Amino acid sequence: MEDGSEVYGGDLPEEDLEFETQVIKTEDEESQELEAIKQRMQENEDELAKLRQLQSDLNKDSSPGQPATSEADNAAREEADSRSVYVGGVDYSSTPEDLQQLFQACGTVNRVTILSDKFENPKGFAYLEFLEAEAVQAACQLTGTELHGRAIKVSP
Repeated sequence: MEDGSEVYGGDLPEEDLEFETQVIKTEDEESQELEAIKQRMQENEDELAKLRQLQSDLNKDSSPGQPATSEADNAAREEADSRSVYVGGVDYSSTPEDLQQLFQACGTVNRVTILSDKFENPKGFAYLEFLEAEAVQAACQLTGTELHGRAIKVSP
């Protein structure tokens, strides 16, 4: 560096006072801007309160007596579960009709559900719901029975 005019291989820019002028806000301008921000925040908070109230009203209107309904739903599910069995080792080619035919001797079959993966391929197990709870014990006696060449396992 000979005369200090070279920094990192480049020339120093000549000082130009026009580009170095700074914009200084007055206290009055800052105060007005701050008040505008506070006002927008208050408007947003008011709108949020209105939306929350609307959501609350909507939830109240759409589900009167919801706790009783959910308790009733839970009771109904538990009752249906007490009449249901898990069947493992189900052959992939088995149909609900095959399972219904096999288990009809145990009692009236309400529903047969063979679970599938996201590609709709059977997972190899099923759930059966009976009309009577007594049919569950009879169905459990079918553990080891062959269906399409595979031994099934039945559990309550």
